[in-house]
Amino acid sequence: MSIKNISRLRRAKKTRMGIRHQEKPRLTVYRSSQHFYAQIFDSLGTTVIASASTVEKEVEEKSNNVKAAAAVGKKVAERALEIGVKKVVFDRSGYKYHGRIKALADSARDAGLEF
Repeated sequence: MSIKNISRLRRAKKTRMGIRHQEKPRLTVYRSSQHFYAQIFDSLGTTVIASASTVEKEVEEKSNNVKAAAAVGKKVAERALEIGVKKVVFDRSGYKYHGRIKALADSARDAGLEF
């Protein structure tokens, strides 16, 4: 594993230590080299409540860019609101809050999620 990835995982672990004390569902993101994924877990982190990714047929964008991240954010927010989840905690998984991560968060907020 590269030093860059080890550092990202260390930052993610540190962030999740603070998140687990909050009794809200967690919106977490993952970036691969080709796709973008978002999932909402319950407060314990054991059950996936809603998810969206660029792999799905319903998402228009099939790449890993800012437009695709915004589409995934909108889709996961719509699915969460259908289930009744309105407030979440944003877990950026150690990634910088910039570019694709920021686009996903902004589109999820615009779609109605609160975090």
